[in-house]
Amino acid sequence: MNAVHPGWRSARRILCVRLDSLGDVLMCTPALRALRAALPGRRLTLLGSSAGAAALPFIPELDDVIVHAAPWMKSAATDPAGGNAGPGTAAAARTGQADLALVDTLAARAFDGAVIFTTYTQSALPAALLCHLAGIPLCLAHCRENPYRLLSDWVPDPEPASTVRHEVQRQLALVGHVGCRPGDLGLSFVPRAADRAAAIERLRGAGIDPGRPWILLHPGASAASRRYPAGHWAQVIALLSAATDVPLVLAGSAADVELVEDIRRRAGLPLPALPTLAGRLVLGELGAALRMAAVAVTNNSGPAHIAAAVGTPLVDLYALTNPQHTPWGTRSRVLFHDVPCRFCFKSTCPQGHHDCLAGVAPRRVAEAVLDLLQRGTAGPPTVLAEATVPAGDG
Repeated sequence: MNAVHPGWRSARRILCVRLDSLGDVLMCTPALRALRAALPGRRLTLLGSSAGAAALPFIPELDDVIVHAAPWMKSAATDPAGGNAGPGTAAAARTGQADLALVDTLAARAFDGAVIFTTYTQSALPAALLCHLAGIPLCLAHCRENPYRLLSDWVPDPEPASTVRHEVQRQLALVGHVGCRPGDLGLSFVPRAADRAAAIERLRGAGIDPGRPWILLHPGASAASRRYPAGHWAQVIALLSAATDVPLVLAGSAADVELVEDIRRRAGLPLPALPTLAGRLVLGELGAALRMAAVAVTNNSGPAHIAAAVGTPLVDLYALTNPQHTPWGTRSRVLFHDVPCRFCFKSTCPQGHHDCLAGVAPRRVAEAVLDLLQRGTAGPPTVLAEATVPAGDG
């Protein structure tokens, strides 16, 4: 490790700050691996949202997690308690008590350093200030403005003025600034044996032989702007059922059950022929199910990154909300309809037309699935080298 700051050579307790979603945490895992490998015995603690913290059991690079709903993050609107001032503390979060409690928590843990992972639309400075108040001596982050004493290791942010990188590349460049290089560039998500056993049981209960090829379709996404229309999903299912005997299985969170049932009704198939696991799989079981699927079809959301982490070929219905979150390290087809308003960074379509997804014809989706199904998993996975969405897949 050729560290720019000598203190990183002996920093054993590292706080890794990633305060947004599950998928964002997964895209940090190659960088986490690089940090951990740089010093034998190094321990990594994630400071994350409740959604991001859920990944802890499945990311071997992480040792621990501190949950916090940071008020400067969009996720805090739906996760107000923060995890540091006790349950049900929405008022504490609004008044800053949860943030002050976090400072005490971080100080008590005596971290040697902190690495703040952000997208280029986020500021590292609020988290850097908390780390400074907690007495953490080393702090590494991208930042556009001069952070002065808030960061011991400041990486001037080149995005988006001069370049836009894939999110994985951005975080690898950050830890590379202090000399950390990974041996493996893949994402991490390792389902447990119990997750695999439970997923197999649920698949068999739905009439699916997990040892034979089957296709998993996950229509959910936390943001409305990233959801392929339900009617389009139904058409994809109808086309696939007419073209192949490979079973189709719908999946989703508990919040997706109503959406999934709507898609099942619209597809026009006998419901027993279109089984659903929506609301029936916990996170590890979803990862195990994705690992067993021959092909997965998702929106550009957390399940897409889980599929990439477990190596499953993926059709990613990619809303053009941002350019840097395409599937990493797995064979994939990224489908979108180009629009002048691309890269809006919005959770709800500001134009109201949703054309970047609504314009993706269901036949294109079905053809992409069948192509990946025919190709199987032979050959090495493709790692996207650029953040820009491939024009050929549009």
